[in-house]
Amino acid sequence: MKALVYHGPGACSLDDRPTPALVNATDAIVRVTRTTICGTDLHILKGDVPTCEPGRILGHEGVGIVQEAGSAVTSFKPGDHVLISCISSCGKCEYCRRGMYSHCTTGGWILGNRIDGTQAEYVRIPHADTSLYHIAAGADEDALVMLSDILPTGFECGVLNGKVEPGSTVAIVGAGPIGLAALLTAQFYSPARIVMIDRDTNRLEVSRRFGATDCIDIGALDPAAAVMKLTEGVGADCVIEAVGVPASFELCEAIVAPGGIIANIGVHGVKADLHLEKLWDRNIAITTRLVDTVSTPMLLKTVRSGKLDPKQLITHRFKLGEIDKAYETFGHAADTHALKVLIET
Repeated sequence: MKALVYHGPGACSLDDRPTPALVNATDAIVRVTRTTICGTDLHILKGDVPTCEPGRILGHEGVGIVQEAGSAVTSFKPGDHVLISCISSCGKCEYCRRGMYSHCTTGGWILGNRIDGTQAEYVRIPHADTSLYHIAAGADEDALVMLSDILPTGFECGVLNGKVEPGSTVAIVGAGPIGLAALLTAQFYSPARIVMIDRDTNRLEVSRRFGATDCIDIGALDPAAAVMKLTEGVGADCVIEAVGVPASFELCEAIVAPGGIIANIGVHGVKADLHLEKLWDRNIAITTRLVDTVSTPMLLKTVRSGKLDPKQLITHRFKLGEIDKAYETFGHAADTHALKVLIET
């Protein structure tokens, strides 16, 4: 089969690899029909994720069709259309029983990281019963790819951890796909103001269309001063970090209101300074999280009901044979205006 293989920092290629086989009775083999590229994949290529070793097939998002199910798989059978969760969970270990599926002792974020992932024609899914979701007949499978990772990530790591409330002020640093997912799902809770902060004017314009009340162009304004002006010197009750670089995290520290929360989503490959000399008396909280995907069933319902339209995040489409072009497009989003790229296998 064809698969995108990571060969070390800055290097990947579409290679021929053996079709995966069942390893455990709880596994399923899924023929991937659609996948996508995540910002985390770019972090891997930068060398920020040392757990992903050369030779790994990348990717942790997608939808597909079950080809084979292990003898212990009871909820899925060959022919079922499924959503692949970015998080694999056994459902039995201490962390899973606490709802922390991201820290499953035999799962977590392993696809495209510790085991081969979804940017391929076929993928092996461990713990299939608790790591796959049925796709209803007639569902828009393009849209559902967005529920593998970015929507639950933006919602759980940003909105839920940030405790967005009715009437609150939310500032989202980074208007990429994850930041936009946080913007879409923050609106479930009717905040009074959602401020998007980025230097990409196209993404800021998209943010306005998606419901942002205010947009701050870092290239044109001092973002901290602009947030303080918008909030009459108070700052934002919830600040969501959706980039993963030191400057963006330190900006979050500068704009959080007393009693507020900084909810980190970004993948940080290098240290960021924590300015406790300024924050020690501000009554703030800082949260970190890897998505647990506990919200995926709820998000599936919101998509089916038409309350949430994740398809609007898709800007470009490619075939698997064009995945190098897809990475080039996604990696140069400022020039290509890419949000999420859909890859059909």
